[in-house]
Amino acid sequence: MEKKILQNVGEEGITKLVTAFYKRVREDDLLAPMYPAHDWRGAESRLRDFLLFRFGMSEQYVKERGHPRLRMRHLPFSIGSTESQRWQQLMGEAMDEIEIDSEAKELLGAFFAQVADFMRNRPD
Repeated sequence: MEKKILQNVGEEGITKLVTAFYKRVREDDLLAPMYPAHDWRGAESRLRDFLLFRFGMSEQYVKERGHPRLRMRHLPFSIGSTESQRWQQLMGEAMDEIEIDSEAKELLGAFFAQVADFMRNRPD
């Protein structure tokens, strides 16, 4: 999977994807309140660096933050199925906006669905 993402999307594509995603999150009534208003750039940078790390393009995330520990880092936020589904929806829209090819979109979509489900920390 990592090789396909690297070949089909690359670092520039990941950067565009994260930018398109956060453009939507900033305007979203459900997800925007979860983010500190003063740290949008930081949130974008962390997601970008995480994705680049996860898909074998950069070690920057680990150098700056250590092991991802995604679930632990997201525990302060109340995340149920509604938030998880919205996150996936906005990421899907971002992938459409930047026109990621269908093979990479399918791989990324499956990855994002798994991560979004894993982040859920409250019952519905």
